[in-house]
Amino acid sequence: MPGQNVELIHISHAFKEITAVENLTLTVDQKCFFSFLGPSGCGKTTILRIIAGFIRPTRGQVLIGGKDMAGIPPNLRPTAMIFQNLALFPLMSVWENVAFAFEVRGMTKKSRRRRAEELLDRVSLQDVADKAPHELSGGQRRRVAIARALAVEPEVLLLDEPLSALDLKLRQKMITELREIQRQTEVTFIYITHDQGEALAMSDQIAVMTEGQVQQIGTPEEIYNKPRTNFVATFVGENNQIRGSITSINHDRGEITTSLGNLTGQLGSADMTIGDEVFLFVRPERCTLNGREAIDNRITGRIVQQDFEGPTRICNLNVKGEQFKVVYPEGLHHFKTGDDADLSFLSRDALILPQGKSGHD
Repeated sequence: MPGQNVELIHISHAFKEITAVENLTLTVDQKCFFSFLGPSGCGKTTILRIIAGFIRPTRGQVLIGGKDMAGIPPNLRPTAMIFQNLALFPLMSVWENVAFAFEVRGMTKKSRRRRAEELLDRVSLQDVADKAPHELSGGQRRRVAIARALAVEPEVLLLDEPLSALDLKLRQKMITELREIQRQTEVTFIYITHDQGEALAMSDQIAVMTEGQVQQIGTPEEIYNKPRTNFVATFVGENNQIRGSITSINHDRGEITTSLGNLTGQLGSADMTIGDEVFLFVRPERCTLNGREAIDNRITGRIVQQDFEGPTRICNLNVKGEQFKVVYPEGLHHFKTGDDADLSFLSRDALILPQGKSGHD
Protein backbone atom coordinates (compact mmCIF):
# COMPACT_ATOMS: atom_id res chain seq x y z
CA MET A 1 0.00 0.00 0.00
CA PRO A 2 1.48 3.40 -0.94
CA GLY A 3 2.54 5.65 1.90
CA GLN A 4 0.29 8.32 3.33
CA ASN A 5 1.14 11.86 4.34
CA VAL A 6 1.55 12.75 8.03
CA GLU A 7 0.45 16.10 9.42
CA LEU A 8 1.59 17.35 12.81
CA ILE A 9 -0.49 20.36 13.89
CA HIS A 10 0.67 22.47 16.86
CA ILE A 11 2.16 19.44 18.61
CA SER A 12 3.55 20.08 22.09
CA HIS A 13 4.60 17.61 24.76
CA ALA A 14 6.09 18.03 28.22
CA PHE A 15 7.51 15.50 30.67
CA LYS A 16 6.74 17.10 34.05
CA GLU A 17 8.46 20.49 33.76
CA ILE A 18 10.61 19.61 30.72
CA THR A 19 9.20 20.58 27.32
CA ALA A 20 10.28 17.91 24.82
CA VAL A 21 8.38 19.28 21.80
CA GLU A 22 7.09 22.82 21.45
CA ASN A 23 4.32 23.90 19.05
CA LEU A 24 5.48 21.79 16.10
CA THR A 25 3.58 22.07 12.83
CA LEU A 26 4.78 20.31 9.66
CA THR A 27 3.67 17.94 6.91
CA VAL A 28 5.48 14.82 5.74
CA ASP A 29 4.43 14.15 2.15
CA GLN A 30 3.30 10.68 1.16
CA LYS A 31 6.00 8.35 -0.22
CA CYS A 32 8.62 10.70 1.25
CA PHE A 33 11.80 9.72 3.10
CA PHE A 34 11.66 12.31 5.89
CA SER A 35 14.33 12.64 8.59
CA PHE A 36 14.31 14.40 11.93
CA LEU A 37 17.93 15.38 12.60
CA GLY A 38 19.23 16.77 15.86
CA PRO A 39 21.33 16.17 18.98
CA SER A 40 20.31 13.80 21.75
CA GLY A 41 17.47 15.18 23.84
CA CYS A 42 16.10 17.53 21.18
CA GLY A 43 12.68 15.82 21.08
CA LYS A 44 12.90 13.83 17.85
CA THR A 45 12.18 10.40 19.37
CA THR A 46 9.25 11.89 21.30
CA ILE A 47 7.79 13.01 17.97
CA LEU A 48 8.17 9.50 16.54
CA ARG A 49 6.38 7.96 19.54
CA ILE A 50 3.61 10.54 19.27
CA ILE A 51 3.06 9.59 15.61
CA ALA A 52 3.08 5.88 16.54
CA GLY A 53 0.59 6.44 19.36
CA PHE A 54 2.83 5.38 22.24
CA ILE A 55 2.69 8.93 23.65
CA ARG A 56 -0.36 11.18 23.73
CA PRO A 57 0.75 14.77 23.05
CA THR A 58 0.05 17.43 25.64
CA ARG A 59 -1.46 19.49 22.85
CA GLY A 60 -2.02 19.23 19.09
CA GLN A 61 -3.18 16.82 16.40
CA VAL A 62 -1.64 13.98 14.41
CA LEU A 63 -3.27 13.25 11.04
CA ILE A 64 -2.27 10.32 8.84
CA GLY A 65 -3.77 10.33 5.37
CA GLY A 66 -6.04 13.15 6.57
CA LYS A 67 -7.47 11.06 9.43
CA ASP A 68 -7.16 12.32 13.01
CA MET A 69 -5.30 9.74 15.12
CA ALA A 70 -6.69 11.00 18.45
CA GLY A 71 -7.84 8.01 20.54
CA ILE A 72 -6.50 5.43 18.05
CA PRO A 73 -4.07 3.00 19.77
CA PRO A 74 -0.72 2.04 18.20
CA ASN A 75 -1.89 -1.35 16.94
CA LEU A 76 -4.73 0.23 14.96
CA ARG A 77 -2.68 3.01 13.36
CA PRO A 78 -1.36 2.58 9.78
CA THR A 79 2.19 2.69 11.13
CA ALA A 80 5.00 0.31 12.03
CA MET A 81 8.01 1.18 14.16
CA ILE A 82 11.58 -0.12 14.15
CA PHE A 83 13.37 0.47 17.45
CA GLN A 84 17.10 0.79 18.03
CA ASN A 85 17.26 -2.66 19.64
CA LEU A 86 15.21 -4.20 16.75
CA ALA A 87 13.28 -6.46 19.23
CA LEU A 88 13.53 -9.62 17.09
CA PHE A 89 12.26 -12.84 18.66
CA PRO A 90 15.44 -14.85 19.42
CA LEU A 91 13.77 -18.27 19.51
CA MET A 92 12.05 -17.83 16.15
CA SER A 93 13.66 -18.31 12.76
CA VAL A 94 14.03 -15.37 10.43
CA TRP A 95 10.96 -16.24 8.40
CA GLU A 96 8.91 -16.80 11.56
CA ASN A 97 9.92 -13.36 12.82
CA VAL A 98 8.74 -11.81 9.57
CA ALA A 99 5.55 -13.90 9.50
CA PHE A 100 4.49 -13.11 13.06
CA ALA A 101 1.94 -10.53 11.88
CA PHE A 102 0.45 -13.09 9.49
CA GLU A 103 0.08 -15.62 12.31
CA VAL A 104 -1.87 -13.06 14.34
CA ARG A 105 -4.19 -12.68 11.34
CA GLY A 106 -4.81 -16.43 11.29
CA MET A 107 -3.07 -17.25 8.00
CA THR A 108 -2.01 -20.85 7.36
CA LYS A 109 1.62 -21.81 7.88
CA LYS A 110 2.12 -22.33 4.14
CA SER A 111 0.71 -18.89 3.34
CA ARG A 112 2.74 -17.30 6.12
CA ARG A 113 5.94 -18.85 4.80
CA ARG A 114 5.22 -17.74 1.23
CA ARG A 115 4.50 -14.13 2.23
CA ALA A 116 7.53 -14.02 4.54
CA GLU A 117 9.80 -15.23 1.74
CA GLU A 118 8.39 -12.56 -0.58
CA LEU A 119 9.27 -9.87 1.98
CA LEU A 120 12.71 -11.35 2.64
CA ASP A 121 13.35 -11.29 -1.10
CA ARG A 122 12.40 -7.61 -1.12
CA VAL A 123 15.17 -6.88 1.41
CA SER A 124 17.66 -9.27 -0.27
CA LEU A 125 17.55 -11.92 2.47
CA GLN A 126 15.93 -14.78 0.61
CA ASP A 127 18.72 -17.21 1.59
CA VAL A 128 18.52 -16.83 5.38
CA ALA A 129 14.85 -17.66 6.03
CA ASP A 130 15.59 -20.68 8.24
CA LYS A 131 18.44 -19.14 10.24
CA ALA A 132 18.11 -17.76 13.75
CA PRO A 133 18.56 -14.00 14.30
CA HIS A 134 21.81 -14.54 16.23
CA GLU A 135 23.34 -16.20 13.14
CA LEU A 136 22.99 -13.02 11.09
CA SER A 137 25.18 -9.94 10.80
CA GLY A 138 24.06 -6.63 12.28
CA GLY A 139 23.00 -5.36 8.86
CA GLN A 140 21.04 -8.53 8.11
CA ARG A 141 19.18 -8.30 11.42
CA ARG A 142 18.16 -4.75 10.58
CA ARG A 143 16.81 -5.87 7.23
CA VAL A 144 14.83 -8.62 8.99
CA ALA A 145 13.33 -5.96 11.26
CA ILE A 146 12.38 -3.93 8.18
CA ALA A 147 10.79 -6.95 6.49
CA ARG A 148 8.83 -7.72 9.66
CA ALA A 149 7.63 -4.12 9.84
CA LEU A 150 6.56 -4.21 6.18
CA ALA A 151 4.57 -7.38 6.87
CA VAL A 152 1.84 -5.34 8.57
CA GLU A 153 1.56 -3.30 5.35
CA PRO A 154 2.12 0.06 7.01
CA GLU A 155 1.45 3.33 5.24
CA VAL A 156 4.11 4.98 7.43
CA LEU A 157 7.31 3.28 8.66
CA LEU A 158 8.91 4.88 11.72
CA LEU A 159 12.63 4.25 12.28
CA ASP A 160 14.31 5.26 15.54
CA GLU A 161 18.09 5.46 14.87
CA PRO A 162 18.22 1.88 13.50
CA LEU A 163 21.84 2.20 12.29
CA SER A 164 23.37 3.73 15.43
CA ALA A 165 25.17 0.57 16.60
CA LEU A 166 26.73 -0.36 13.24
CA ASP A 167 30.32 0.19 12.16
CA LEU A 168 31.05 2.75 9.44
CA LYS A 169 31.17 0.42 6.41
CA LEU A 170 28.03 -1.47 7.36
CA ARG A 171 26.22 1.78 8.13
CA GLN A 172 27.11 3.14 4.68
CA LYS A 173 25.84 -0.07 3.07
CA MET A 174 22.59 0.04 5.03
CA ILE A 175 22.03 3.69 4.07
CA THR A 176 21.98 2.66 0.40
CA GLU A 177 19.77 -0.35 1.11
CA LEU A 178 17.25 1.57 3.22
CA ARG A 179 16.86 4.21 0.53
CA GLU A 180 16.30 1.55 -2.12
CA ILE A 181 13.74 -0.28 0.02
CA GLN A 182 11.83 2.96 0.53
CA ARG A 183 11.80 3.67 -3.21
CA GLN A 184 10.60 0.15 -4.02
CA THR A 185 7.84 -0.01 -1.42
CA GLU A 186 6.73 3.66 -1.72
CA VAL A 187 5.96 3.58 2.01
CA THR A 188 6.41 6.91 3.80
CA PHE A 189 9.57 6.66 5.93
CA ILE A 190 10.05 8.88 8.99
CA TYR A 191 13.59 8.47 10.22
CA ILE A 192 15.20 9.67 13.45
CA THR A 193 18.95 10.31 13.60
CA HIS A 194 21.64 12.46 15.18
CA ASP A 195 23.98 11.56 12.30
CA GLN A 196 24.02 14.27 9.65
CA GLY A 197 25.65 11.95 7.10
CA GLU A 198 22.73 9.52 7.31
CA ALA A 199 20.17 12.29 6.97
CA LEU A 200 21.91 13.98 4.03
CA ALA A 201 22.44 10.70 2.15
CA MET A 202 18.95 9.23 2.48
CA SER A 203 16.37 11.94 2.87
CA ASP A 204 14.00 13.73 0.54
CA GLN A 205 13.33 16.23 3.33
CA ILE A 206 15.08 16.95 6.63
CA ALA A 207 13.83 18.75 9.73
CA VAL A 208 16.73 19.97 11.87
CA MET A 209 15.74 20.18 15.55
CA THR A 210 17.10 21.53 18.80
CA GLU A 211 15.47 21.90 22.20
CA GLY A 212 12.07 20.71 21.02
CA GLN A 213 11.83 23.09 18.08
CA VAL A 214 12.41 22.70 14.34
CA GLN A 215 15.07 25.13 13.13
CA GLN A 216 14.72 24.43 9.40
CA ILE A 217 12.97 22.04 7.00
CA GLY A 218 14.35 21.49 3.51
CA THR A 219 16.04 19.18 1.06
CA PRO A 220 19.53 17.92 1.98
CA GLU A 221 21.01 20.44 -0.48
CA GLU A 222 19.07 23.32 1.08
CA ILE A 223 20.00 22.33 4.62
CA TYR A 224 23.70 22.02 3.76
CA ASN A 225 24.14 24.93 1.35
CA LYS A 226 21.58 27.42 2.68
CA PRO A 227 21.25 27.04 6.44
CA ARG A 228 18.85 29.61 7.86
CA THR A 229 20.14 29.71 11.43
CA ASN A 230 23.44 29.66 13.25
CA PHE A 231 22.47 26.32 14.81
CA VAL A 232 21.86 24.61 11.44
CA ALA A 233 25.06 26.08 9.98
CA THR A 234 27.19 24.66 12.80
CA PHE A 235 25.36 21.38 13.42
CA VAL A 236 25.17 20.18 9.81
CA GLY A 237 28.65 19.69 8.37
CA GLU A 238 31.91 21.47 9.12
CA ASN A 239 31.92 25.26 8.93
CA ASN A 240 34.51 27.93 9.59
CA GLN A 241 32.80 30.54 11.76
CA ILE A 242 33.93 34.17 12.06
CA ARG A 243 32.33 36.76 14.35
CA GLY A 244 31.84 40.31 13.08
CA SER A 245 29.44 43.18 12.50
CA ILE A 246 27.88 44.43 9.26
CA THR A 247 29.46 47.58 7.82
CA SER A 248 27.73 47.73 4.41
CA ILE A 249 24.99 46.00 2.42
CA ASN A 250 24.68 45.78 -1.36
CA HIS A 251 21.53 43.88 -2.37
CA ASP A 252 22.04 40.32 -1.00
CA ARG A 253 25.73 40.78 -0.23
CA GLY A 254 27.16 42.14 2.97
CA GLU A 255 30.55 43.31 4.22
CA ILE A 256 31.50 42.71 7.83
CA THR A 257 34.34 43.91 9.99
CA THR A 258 36.13 41.15 11.92
CA SER A 259 39.30 40.60 13.91
CA LEU A 260 40.80 39.33 10.61
CA GLY A 261 39.85 42.41 8.61
CA ASN A 262 36.86 43.13 6.38
CA LEU A 263 35.19 40.10 4.75
CA THR A 264 32.23 39.74 2.38
CA GLY A 265 29.52 37.10 1.97
CA GLN A 266 25.90 36.42 1.09
CA LEU A 267 23.27 37.64 3.53
CA GLY A 268 21.28 34.72 4.90
CA SER A 269 18.43 36.93 6.10
CA ALA A 270 16.73 39.96 4.57
CA ASP A 271 16.17 41.41 8.05
CA MET A 272 19.82 42.23 8.78
CA THR A 273 20.95 45.86 8.88
CA ILE A 274 24.22 47.77 9.22
CA GLY A 275 25.67 47.40 12.72
CA ASP A 276 24.14 43.95 13.37
CA GLU A 277 26.35 41.42 15.17
CA VAL A 278 26.70 38.40 12.88
CA PHE A 279 28.67 35.29 12.04
CA LEU A 280 30.19 34.59 8.64
CA PHE A 281 30.27 30.89 7.73
CA VAL A 282 32.36 29.26 5.00
CA ARG A 283 32.73 25.52 4.41
CA PRO A 284 36.28 24.08 4.52
CA GLU A 285 35.90 22.66 1.00
CA ARG A 286 35.02 26.15 -0.30
CA CYS A 287 38.34 27.60 0.87
CA THR A 288 41.49 27.76 -1.27
CA LEU A 289 45.13 27.83 -0.20
CA ASN A 290 47.65 30.01 -2.07
CA GLY A 291 45.23 30.62 -4.93
CA ARG A 292 46.61 32.90 -7.64
CA GLU A 293 43.34 34.12 -9.11
CA ALA A 294 41.67 37.32 -7.96
CA ILE A 295 39.29 36.47 -5.13
CA ASP A 296 36.94 38.32 -2.77
CA ASN A 297 38.36 37.32 0.61
CA ARG A 298 42.01 36.62 1.36
CA ILE A 299 43.73 36.20 4.73
CA THR A 300 47.10 34.77 5.78
CA GLY A 301 47.53 32.07 8.39
CA ARG A 302 49.98 29.49 9.69
CA ILE A 303 49.46 25.75 9.22
CA VAL A 304 49.30 24.09 12.64
CA GLN A 305 48.10 20.58 11.71
CA GLN A 306 47.42 18.39 8.67
CA ASP A 307 45.22 15.29 8.61
CA PHE A 308 45.44 12.73 5.80
CA GLU A 309 42.05 11.20 4.93
CA GLY A 310 42.81 9.19 1.79
CA PRO A 311 41.50 11.17 -1.19
CA THR A 312 41.47 14.43 0.78
CA ARG A 313 43.63 16.28 3.27
CA ILE A 314 42.39 18.54 6.06
CA CYS A 315 44.63 21.52 6.76
CA ASN A 316 44.20 23.42 10.04
CA LEU A 317 45.37 27.03 10.09
CA ASN A 318 45.77 29.60 12.80
CA VAL A 319 44.79 33.05 11.54
CA LYS A 320 45.40 35.73 14.18
CA GLY A 321 44.18 33.38 16.89
CA GLU A 322 41.20 32.08 14.89
CA GLN A 323 41.14 28.44 13.76
CA PHE A 324 40.32 27.58 10.13
CA LYS A 325 39.92 24.28 8.31
CA VAL A 326 40.57 23.79 4.61
CA VAL A 327 39.78 20.56 2.75
CA TYR A 328 41.51 19.89 -0.56
CA PRO A 329 42.36 16.87 -2.77
CA GLU A 330 45.38 14.91 -1.61
CA GLY A 331 48.46 15.80 -3.64
CA LEU A 332 47.21 19.25 -4.64
CA HIS A 333 49.47 21.08 -2.15
CA HIS A 334 52.69 20.21 -0.35
CA PHE A 335 52.78 22.12 2.91
CA LYS A 336 54.73 21.55 6.10
CA THR A 337 53.40 22.24 9.55
CA GLY A 338 54.52 25.74 10.45
CA ASP A 339 54.30 27.07 6.88
CA ASP A 340 52.46 30.31 6.18
CA ALA A 341 49.68 30.12 3.60
CA ASP A 342 47.10 32.44 2.06
CA LEU A 343 43.53 31.30 2.67
CA SER A 344 40.89 32.67 0.30
CA PHE A 345 37.22 32.18 -0.54
CA LEU A 346 34.55 33.74 -2.74
CA SER A 347 31.79 35.92 -1.34
CA ARG A 348 29.18 33.66 -2.94
CA ASP A 349 30.53 30.73 -0.90
CA ALA A 350 30.27 32.55 2.44
CA LEU A 351 27.02 33.00 4.36
CA ILE A 352 26.29 35.77 6.88
CA LEU A 353 23.76 34.94 9.62
CA PRO A 354 22.63 36.68 12.82
CA GLN A 355 24.43 35.59 15.95
CA GLY A 356 22.54 32.94 17.90
CA LYS A 357 22.81 29.53 19.50
CA SER A 358 25.47 27.32 17.93
CA GLY A 359 25.06 23.67 17.06
CA HIS A 360 28.08 22.94 19.23
CA ASP A 361 27.05 25.00 22.28
